Amino acid sequence: MHYFQNNFLSIIAKKLSLILGMFLIILFIIPTKQLFALTHEWVEVPMSEFGGQLWDRKSINRNKDGSVRVISKFIPKNKSEITQDILYTMEINCFEKSFRDIAVGTDALNNSLNNNHEWQDPNGDKLILGVIGQVCDFKD
Repeated sequence: MHYFQNNFLSIIAKKLSLILGMFLIILFIIPTKQLFALTHEWVEVPMSEFGGQLWDRKSINRNKDGSVRVISKFIPKNKSEITQDILYTMEINCFEKSFRDIAVGTDALNNSLNNNHEWQDPNGDKLILGVIGQVCDFKD
């Protein structure tokens, strides 16, 4: 009886180790899209009296109409619970030096769509002008 139990346990242990080994191999060989989506390559524009602005070099997407879509992040000079880093998905019209915010939020998962799709003038905002200038000059 002991021989049967030991043999049975040995077979189960071998199969479990084989399954676990295959799972680990698959886990490390097959990359997940979600992991790649979380990496950013932030580029900083010159700061203003209100804070800093960054844009993500890896998020640049050229639209069919010639505009450029990019993720940017505003970092307020004075942070509190009310003023957090704010992520923007924005489109930039490089020819007119205008922009529109497509989505706004405090993190990538909680961005809400912006219903205002009108192109806006930066009105001298150094941070937005910095993003527009750098993104429009960026070569892939």
